[in-house]
Amino acid sequence: MVFEHSDATAHAQAGETANLALKILVAGGFGVGKTTLVGAVSEIRPLRTEERLSEAGRLVDDTEGVGHKTVTTVAMDFGRISIRSDLSLYLFGTPGQDRFWFLWDDLARGALGAVVLADTRRLEDCFPAVDYFEHRRIPFVVAVNRFAGARAHRADDVLEALDLDPGTPVVPCDARDRDSGKEVLIRLVEYAGRMHTARLLDSVG
Repeated sequence: MVFEHSDATAHAQAGETANLALKILVAGGFGVGKTTLVGAVSEIRPLRTEERLSEAGRLVDDTEGVGHKTVTTVAMDFGRISIRSDLSLYLFGTPGQDRFWFLWDDLARGALGAVVLADTRRLEDCFPAVDYFEHRRIPFVVAVNRFAGARAHRADDVLEALDLDPGTPVVPCDARDRDSGKEVLIRLVEYAGRMHTARLLDSVG
């Protein structure tokens, strides 16, 4: 399964030798750590499309709880990580603000699955991403990013609060830590593989 995207194709033609390249989205609310996660796990210098927050932007972007944030992704983040010698993941971080959601359909085309980053202090911020992937039947895992001062919650509590389908993985993570981010991506690949296999069997059953 190879995805379509001009930037990623350029990277592949520049010397990507993996037998399999999969497209993964990293989504979630504004300021939840998407850019941080992509940057932490990427083996290449990540492509970022960040702009400084302006006073005009603050009038339309909900910055409550992320007042320290001074920049925002306006198109996407892009990175790459090798899970095995024969498997590479291309990571596309989606913009979190409502006004950039029109970009999501292009970014989601050909994606194997998605990571929905969640901040338990602002759990409602990831509802739109959850709804988006559920309606398009794109497998996803919820990665609960650890923020200082946030209460620890059991995975089952997060599953219930987000009204997720039983079996949807909820994984604690530290978006700043490469090993933690890689573990989230491995869980996603495993889960998406099971979901796609089950759907294929249903279609021929």
